[in-house]
Amino acid sequence: MGSRKVTDWQGKNVTVAGLGVSGIPAAKVLHGLGARVTVVNDGDDARARAQAAGLEALGITVRLGDGATLPEGTELIVTAPGWKPDKPLFAAAHAAGVPVWGDVELAWRLRGPDAAPWLAVTGTNGKTTTVQMLASILEAAGLRTAAVGNIGVSLLDAVLGEERYDVLAVELSSYQLHWAPSVRAHSAVVLNLAPDHLDWHGSMEAYAKDKGRVYEGNRVACVYNVADKATEDLVREADVEEGCRAVGFTLGTPGPSQLGVVDGILVDRAFVENRQKNAQELAEVSDVNPPAPHNIANALAAAALARAFGVPAKAVRDGLRAFTPDAHRIAHVADLDGVTYVDDSKATNTHAAEASLAAYESIVWIAGGLAKGATFDELVARSGKRLRGAVLIGADRALIRDALARHAPEVPVVDLDRTDTGAMLQAVQEARRLARPGDTVLLAPACASMDMFANYNQRGDAFAEAVRELGA
Repeated sequence: MGSRKVTDWQGKNVTVAGLGVSGIPAAKVLHGLGARVTVVNDGDDARARAQAAGLEALGITVRLGDGATLPEGTELIVTAPGWKPDKPLFAAAHAAGVPVWGDVELAWRLRGPDAAPWLAVTGTNGKTTTVQMLASILEAAGLRTAAVGNIGVSLLDAVLGEERYDVLAVELSSYQLHWAPSVRAHSAVVLNLAPDHLDWHGSMEAYAKDKGRVYEGNRVACVYNVADKATEDLVREADVEEGCRAVGFTLGTPGPSQLGVVDGILVDRAFVENRQKNAQELAEVSDVNPPAPHNIANALAAAALARAFGVPAKAVRDGLRAFTPDAHRIAHVADLDGVTYVDDSKATNTHAAEASLAAYESIVWIAGGLAKGATFDELVARSGKRLRGAVLIGADRALIRDALARHAPEVPVVDLDRTDTGAMLQAVQEARRLARPGDTVLLAPACASMDMFANYNQRGDAFAEAVRELGA
């Protein structure tokens, strides 16, 4: 840390909003830089009190059970990304002319003069996989990198730690982007846009606008999804540096300034000499794990960002081959009696579930959970023809059942009215009964898991366990 930074923070009154994954590290970093830090937190339970005690031992002030009032003398608020923009604390800050940053903005401002550039990834679905693929490709090119942001290493640690990076692969959520007005990536992608977190952003327009912030000030490439016009519109609206290019990715044949697929090969017509005529082979579709359509799209987006950073074609192939996806993302569980069982518990919204359903021809679909305000008509209308049957679980399964009755009335539906731990085993048994050799039994719930499970990981584990029990 240069002394320049420390003098900036010495004695500055900073309020950190929220204990938790981003709040605690932010408070410690700011305190270490000489700021006078007050942490405010809505909750006041045993866990919060324990966290508060740890911070107070360092000399940081903590106010539990009051996240609404602006502490006197506050010159800056650093907020956890999950805090909604309409909270009274932010209204008070706005009235007092106090800026509000997120932890990502703080990390950006604390970067040293020779800091690693950021390659940024956002979108409704596929962010984590794309960032991990990107990091794998960058590593294959011999670059020092890390997957950071909404995943893996905390951005503050990456920016302030001893480790020196050549480039960072940064996953950014819409919440983080909302609170990060001055972040300027080397290159960035919006993978896709579908209604999500609308309760937080207030409208689809506001959500899209926050996603689009990732393109602001890009230097080399704004990467967009050719199949999702909204992402291209965001590139058009962005204020970028002179010479920055729009680069599309597509599952079809790419035009000039695009990456795409030709005869089972991922090809680049954006970062080549004479892109009107030439194309560079990057990898084979079979190098992508798993080679489901939406995952090939993730691979193309990662490749585009890596190529924007000057990575050679061979590193794209090697990086994709070396990559293994996280658990519960279209994970193959078993083959029993000619039926394939696939766990995509991470498909927690309709957009992700639709991508998952598009990967298979004939499906017995296990779905349901907490809908979070989603509707299922569009999903069922588009995917209904692929369904051999459906098994519905969870609190909001009636919404899916009704959509199936409207748009795919011929599909047999099993409606399971139980939320105990044995429900998943019964769901898998019913799915097996409906399935025929050559079918895929797919857990792609299109809903959150918290009505029956702690999280999507636990839901996916329950599915895999039930499948193993069947096999036994």
